[in-house]
Amino acid sequence: MNLAPWCSRRKRTVLGLWVMSLVGLVVAIVGMGVHLSDATDSPASESTTAYGILAQAGMFPDTTTETGNLVWHVEGVSVDDATVQADVAAMLADVAAIPGVRSVASPYDAANPAAATQISSSTGTAFATITVDEGVDIDAVSAAAHSLDSASAHVAVGGKAFYVQPGGSHGPEGLGVVAAFAILFWMFRSKWASILPILTGLVGVGTSLLVVVLASSWTNVSATSLTMGSLIGLGVGIDYALFIVNRHRKALMAGKSVPEAIAVALNTSGRAVIFAGLTVIIALLGMVVVGLGVLTGMSQAAALTVLFTVAAAITLLPALLAMIGPKILSKRQRAELADPTSVAPATAAAGRPVTAGRSTRWALLVQRAPRRMAAAALLVVLALAAPVMSLNVGDADASADPVGSPTREYFDLMSTGFGAGYDNAVILVATTPDAAAGAAFDALVAQVASVDDVASVAAAPYTAGQQVSVASITPGSSPQAQATTDLITTLRDTVIPAAESSSDLQVSVTGTAAVSMDLADALMSKLPLYLGLIALLGFLLLAMAFRSILVPLVGAVSNIATIVVGMGVVTALFQWGWGTGVLRVGGAAPIIYILPVLIVGIMFGLSMDYQVFLVSRMHEEWTHTRDSARAIRLGVSETGRVIATAATIMFCVFASFALTGERIVAMVGMGLALAVVVDAFVVRLTLIPALMKLIGDRNWAYPRWAERLTPHLSVEGAPEADDADDLPLDAADGTVSMGATASGSGPATD
Repeated sequence: MNLAPWCSRRKRTVLGLWVMSLVGLVVAIVGMGVHLSDATDSPASESTTAYGILAQAGMFPDTTTETGNLVWHVEGVSVDDATVQADVAAMLADVAAIPGVRSVASPYDAANPAAATQISSSTGTAFATITVDEGVDIDAVSAAAHSLDSASAHVAVGGKAFYVQPGGSHGPEGLGVVAAFAILFWMFRSKWASILPILTGLVGVGTSLLVVVLASSWTNVSATSLTMGSLIGLGVGIDYALFIVNRHRKALMAGKSVPEAIAVALNTSGRAVIFAGLTVIIALLGMVVVGLGVLTGMSQAAALTVLFTVAAAITLLPALLAMIGPKILSKRQRAELADPTSVAPATAAAGRPVTAGRSTRWALLVQRAPRRMAAAALLVVLALAAPVMSLNVGDADASADPVGSPTREYFDLMSTGFGAGYDNAVILVATTPDAAAGAAFDALVAQVASVDDVASVAAAPYTAGQQVSVASITPGSSPQAQATTDLITTLRDTVIPAAESSSDLQVSVTGTAAVSMDLADALMSKLPLYLGLIALLGFLLLAMAFRSILVPLVGAVSNIATIVVGMGVVTALFQWGWGTGVLRVGGAAPIIYILPVLIVGIMFGLSMDYQVFLVSRMHEEWTHTRDSARAIRLGVSETGRVIATAATIMFCVFASFALTGERIVAMVGMGLALAVVVDAFVVRLTLIPALMKLIGDRNWAYPRWAERLTPHLSVEGAPEADDADDLPLDAADGTVSMGATASGSGPATD
């Protein structure tokens, strides 16, 4: 790469450009402001069609105002006691005086037509409905409401107008960085070798996030997009820099000068980083086929973050390596370079065996028993993936929020007094072009009242000339409950078709639960297409890079296995509730609909990373020796330690995000964290080499017609004699020879 010598020679220029970019972006953001938005869109469905009919008929609610509820529960006294009414009246008067509050409908107001439905004497619970302007001071309303709290009264605020997403902390992410430093220091025994990968990753992520924030002035960018970008970018950024630093140190120990070592590192690991980064970016951008704006925004932000981390790894990192010089090595390694006689201890004299490292011993173990190792790895994968068979995709409601959170307190009070479906209206929107259709709709409403899980139905009778009729169904269950899903399915598949058959009546079902259900169905229906596209693209890229059919095929199938593991882990931890308490995200709930798409895109890209780093070293050795067994063994022995370290770092980074207390972030964090570990240790370092050992020389078979048609992609670059670990394996007992090849001659050297 010509980039390497330029960056090492112009190190201060490169560093200055990165610093100027960061400063310039900060100044631009300060001047233009931050415009993050949580606006989202939904694909066309029955529920969105129903809302469209309401909007066209002018029956859509006023978007400038919102409604919410103040609910109170009393003990030791009746909820309609005069003293309670007086205290509540004073509290509601304070609420009404807050700027932006349009109206207050009290259950004690005789003029309120819905008063009887807002009080539950048997449970000591009542609520008031508050209509407010958009942007009202929610904290002020909450403070006024909680003035009623006492030993005998408890108040909660909720509903659409006062909904606040249960927040998480934003400190645990730093634990991942600290853990990454500790792991790097343990591996390298060098302060600078531990700092540079982290610094490079942070600069790449920081710059990209500033660009995303700046872009929020022109396009919709959600806060979740920034979190996802940080999560993915920090993990891959540190890993990419780690691979380059590791190769650079090997070149230095092989006697290269600092500029030469930088060139070797970028021409080998640097190429693999670019290739791996591009596969991650392609996988992320492929989410556009799903057709959901919020996912597209997340994927674009994450892809941009990966792009900047790759750019930092191949430009900023070489400049920093040139500045640090030999200090990237540990003191012992620098001493060995200064005194060559100390490099080979007496026990390692020419011809005498030296015990191989852990990675080499593991490679030999896998090759001695490939069938048993492959079977064991498959058993682990199947066990972790099994929970995915019960995957339930949907939206978590407040019943799954952490105990003690405002949303959970509101849900508990309202569901105790008015049923779990109090805020879960299922709406029937009907077009009634004539009297026959109107009569059919009235009959439908009467029939719906007898359907299972229907607590009540409210609808005005049809009047002549009415083109659109609406009925509101209150279920007996919460939005995330299976009973609600079954109710909607029964209405759509059985009850409504029977009512429509006798007239021109057309009925659509909508509401919060229906929208979530339709959205989940739409996304899951497109998931196979998305997975197939990125799997095919990954196969083609690996086939062109490694001139093989079976290696990319095994890699693509194993990538899918890792994805299923990630989904299985998420199902067990969050849907079954095995990990929700530990992670402080509440209780068991369905898996949010965007998660499978995120796991597929992100994990496919990340698993491709390790496949590229592992197989590129195997392919490099295969091209030199045409010995498949040796290529597999050497690939695992030389990349095993760095892949294991990189996966452990990524686990720490991802898992630290899972500790923030935000459900969606925790789901993605833990799903990726555990999937990455399984992918590295079980799939890449066990299953793949075992299968490749069983396949033998056919690993590298490539049809002649494909050789003619496909371009060549060089992942590993030109061979260089830079690896101190490139020692020939002489026996199956884990020993290496310290003969002539250790100094750079012979087929084992790069």
